Amino acid sequence: MFRSFRDLFDVLGGASVPAAPDPRSLQLACAVLLVEVMRADPQVSVQERETVLAALRRRFDLGPAELEELVALAEQASRTASDFHQFTSQVNDALDQGQKVAVVETMWRVAYADGELGAHENHVISRIAGLLHVTHGEYIGAKLRAKEAAGL
Repeated sequence: MFRSFRDLFDVLGGASVPAAPDPRSLQLACAVLLVEVMRADPQVSVQERETVLAALRRRFDLGPAELEELVALAEQASRTASDFHQFTSQVNDALDQGQKVAVVETMWRVAYADGELGAHENHVISRIAGLLHVTHGEYIGAKLRAKEAAGL
């Protein structure tokens, strides 16, 4: 599986794109969006990283080694990407509206994992939610559910 994630990363970084949707590209796209929120904090907390891993484990049913590989690739992609479009477009193509709202709610859960919400985290989630065509009402609902789940 590690080789296939690496192959996927190479495809996303290059000019060629597979003709049929690849489930691994959705995994990487979702992972990058979550990692972007995690990286929005000046200090990445253990709680935020664990929240990212738990969310990806639940959503994609991956083992520990596959999760670590996926997050490592997502961190690399996050550092080198010039924008979110390549990732949000994959999510838009693969997920329905309810699933995209769930992605936004998961981003909020990552942001709240350390018990506080930074301005940059808020900005990143707002930008990504817009690119995912999540309405303002859905965005606020996701934020409130995540905040409640965090006990804040």
